[in-house]
Amino acid sequence: MPHRSRPTPKTVAAILAALVAVAAGVVPFVLNAWPQLENNTLNTRFGVRGAVHAPSDVVVVAIDDRTFSDLGLQWPFPRNLHAEVIDRLRADGARAIAYDIQFTEPSNSARNDLKLYDAVARARNVVLATTVVDAAGKANVFGGAANVRAAHAVVGTANLPADAGGVIRRYARTMLGLPSFAVAAARMAGHPIPRGRFHDGTALIDFQGPPGTIRTVSFSDVLRGRVSPSVFAGKIVVVGATSATLQDVHATSTTAAAPMAGAEVQANAIWTALHDNPLQPSDEWLTLVAIMLCALAAPLAGLRFRVLVSTLVGFAVGGLYLVVSQLAFDSGTAMVVSYPVVAGAVGIVAMLVARYGAAVAERNAFLRRLQASQLELIQRLAQAIDSRDAETGEHTYRIAVLCRRLALELGWKPAAAESLMHASVAHDVGKIGISDSVLLKAGPLDSDEWETMKAHTEIGARLLTGSDNPLLQMAETIARTHHEWWDGHGYPRGLRGEEIPIEGRMCAVVDVYDALLSKRSYKDAWRVDDVLAELERGSGTQFDPAVVSAFLRLAPKLDAELHASFVREKASARLEPMPA
Repeated sequence: MPHRSRPTPKTVAAILAALVAVAAGVVPFVLNAWPQLENNTLNTRFGVRGAVHAPSDVVVVAIDDRTFSDLGLQWPFPRNLHAEVIDRLRADGARAIAYDIQFTEPSNSARNDLKLYDAVARARNVVLATTVVDAAGKANVFGGAANVRAAHAVVGTANLPADAGGVIRRYARTMLGLPSFAVAAARMAGHPIPRGRFHDGTALIDFQGPPGTIRTVSFSDVLRGRVSPSVFAGKIVVVGATSATLQDVHATSTTAAAPMAGAEVQANAIWTALHDNPLQPSDEWLTLVAIMLCALAAPLAGLRFRVLVSTLVGFAVGGLYLVVSQLAFDSGTAMVVSYPVVAGAVGIVAMLVARYGAAVAERNAFLRRLQASQLELIQRLAQAIDSRDAETGEHTYRIAVLCRRLALELGWKPAAAESLMHASVAHDVGKIGISDSVLLKAGPLDSDEWETMKAHTEIGARLLTGSDNPLLQMAETIARTHHEWWDGHGYPRGLRGEEIPIEGRMCAVVDVYDALLSKRSYKDAWRVDDVLAELERGSGTQFDPAVVSAFLRLAPKLDAELHASFVREKASARLEPMPA
């Protein structure tokens, strides 16, 4: 089968970052995880859009502070005043009169109540507000539905749904079994709105601007004839309270600085209904595509570009989406913003984390390859000795395994014991510089030959010196010090006690142990008991007592079968590089 190349850590990291970013956008979107955050983006978009224009088809007649000052009356006003205002609006040609004041109970003047009823009947285009409906779904405005029909009026519920933050952003098609105030007003004006323009029974109010955008005149000015009839002719007139003292004010998408009076909120809802709910949400598939694009931008860019460029690509795509969503909003489409933006932000962060992780993985891979090459170098040096003296080569690998066992017995961590095993392979590497006449001599060495042989410690240390790698540094230490004695009578430098590095002290014990057990051309192999006795006699003189004590604890586990397996370990495992 053809060889399939494995994906690089960089590619794997980019794929993982992309998956995380997509999930960070899609899953919350499907679960509608943060509706309040998404709603808040509407505030920003309304703020950026600002006032579109002052609507020409809706006017507010406000019961404002000026009205209270002009009339000098307490609330509620006598109903004959409302009757006079309705008559004036009818005479001025109002297309529909949306009265955002409730008349669900009789007042203390039946005469004034009748005047109001007659004025509504004369107008034949009044929408009356209610917020209370009985269990049968009926409102008690003017004493009941029959009286309302007889007055040629309709009733709409003035309740407006607020989101979790108490902000009014939508109006309902129906509520409490009645059409909403805005829908009833649009119908009264001859513009029934299609059911399909509502989503889940509600629609976004397309606020035409912050408070004060819709033209507003004082109730008292209308009452006293101070307003030109052209202000109302052909328009829907919303009559309602705007004075803060009446507490009919609300937070909306456009009220960052001050709340909006209820009458103006209703006027914006009515304008929205008159124009068939122009601010429509985007399709879900479009949101999912936007999430994918924003989420994938930085991770995919990271496959080709550096981190800075990839980050800028992520920000650029997210920024472009914000611009597009604002332009769409200005054109009547409310695209979902928060989920794609969050996906894009997660994509940037995930890309940065993934690139860092990939860099670490690549660095670790490089270090593993470097370490493997260094271990191979040490092993090849040991093999070079093995090629000259097979017994010495096998001794080298047995020493490595014994050093590891001894290190574990002394409480070293496994990784450190592995390092010692690999480093100790080079303990006799300096013998490569010893002539065959000395290294392979069958009998005892004379004094000159012995001095030549002792030089292998410094030769080996010089071969390994100068490396920044901890493993080679340890190998250099072992090569130089594994023939030093605890009492200072060793070579090459006559170190004593703890001046001798622990690696050298450990290798000294196992080196003698294996050498005495091994048959050489100049001697027979010793019995294990005799070897252990020799080590014990050398404790405190040739060897570190603590190391000897640990080795003696370990020795019973090193039976003949285990000792013979060292050669098999050499052939099969070849002292594989340490795990990273």
